[in-house]
Amino acid sequence: GDGSRYPKYDHSLYLEWSRTTKGSGIKQFKIDSEKLIPGLRTTGEVSYFTEQALDFYGFNGYESYYNADYTDTENADYKSRVFYKNSRNLFRVSMGLQGEIIENKLKWFTGFEFYHHVIDTVDIKRLNDGKALEDQLPAINGGLYQDYLDWGLIPGDQAAGGNATLLKASLVYDTRDNEPNPMKGIWTELQFVLAPGFMGNGDYGYSRMILTHRQYFTLIPKTVNFAYRLSYQSKLSGEMPFYMLPFVFNTAPMETRDGLGGSKTMRGILRNRVVGEDFVYGNMELRWKVIRTVVLNQNLYIALAGFLDGGMVTGKYELPATTDPDAAAWFALNDEDKEALHLSYGAGLHFALNENFIVTVDYGLANDPRDGNSGMYIGLNFLF
Repeated sequence: GDGSRYPKYDHSLYLEWSRTTKGSGIKQFKIDSEKLIPGLRTTGEVSYFTEQALDFYGFNGYESYYNADYTDTENADYKSRVFYKNSRNLFRVSMGLQGEIIENKLKWFTGFEFYHHVIDTVDIKRLNDGKALEDQLPAINGGLYQDYLDWGLIPGDQAAGGNATLLKASLVYDTRDNEPNPMKGIWTELQFVLAPGFMGNGDYGYSRMILTHRQYFTLIPKTVNFAYRLSYQSKLSGEMPFYMLPFVFNTAPMETRDGLGGSKTMRGILRNRVVGEDFVYGNMELRWKVIRTVVLNQNLYIALAGFLDGGMVTGKYELPATTDPDAAAWFALNDEDKEALHLSYGAGLHFALNENFIVTVDYGLANDPRDGNSGMYIGLNFLF
């Protein structure tokens, strides 16, 4: 536009095409526009993710046994670096519309998402191709994911993936003064997600409810602010396929994410470590704009942040009964482990160009070794 709406933008387009040498990749196009349809905010996404080693730790948080020694090549208990992994190809299409009920306060949102999953064990042969013998992954039976299949804990008609079509509707109360990094205001959403059986979900029709609250406080004008987010996401009815359990729902332009754990939910905790039918999570951040300047006629600021993240399963995914002795032995390992709050903490560095384009580097540490060790994440935008 002509700049009169700055720091708001007319259109935001994001295109990524990336691929690793072993076949993991992202092909993604996203749009976020307040001008494409007059009076409405339009968001959309077409994505294809090929993940050769997606994290899989079982279900229900700490009730799923995790032993880091199994993935440590220097440890006597080493099984494989990909023992807690499986492969997934995911095609996703989404579109959403948002309009105002009360200007600059109350909004409505409606949209849909379509998922096509193709799931399998890790292709060890492919990952070993071209590697020196001492660097190759050992041949295993497929890791924990294959164990869950063998034990009958993942239904056979879900094992290879499947489709899911979701309808979404929500009310949003929004008084933020600046969307990318608000200094004050509230953002609260009540969202309902419906996956009707007749829309390609088959026997796995279900509904979910999401309640998310975010609030922002100015501590030092234009310089220091405090932000927090709390979200509760729960199944209301039906039966969810296991491959839809990890997803964390947000209202556009924040896309649906895998979780809990990782770059967009609980930094420093293993991705998909906390998976259940109902869960709660939260984040607190103290943000400090240490440098504000103009470079080549462009506004630039650099910000530091300290954060605390946490979450837990509040409603368990009920596993099918199994009589397999190997399963009984596996779950006996964690008889004393009950689900509890998973915590992580860390710091972030943010480079913001013209308020809206923000490059972020976050480093998080897990508070409990059952959640992993640490993680560094490089991406776009503040977490919320």
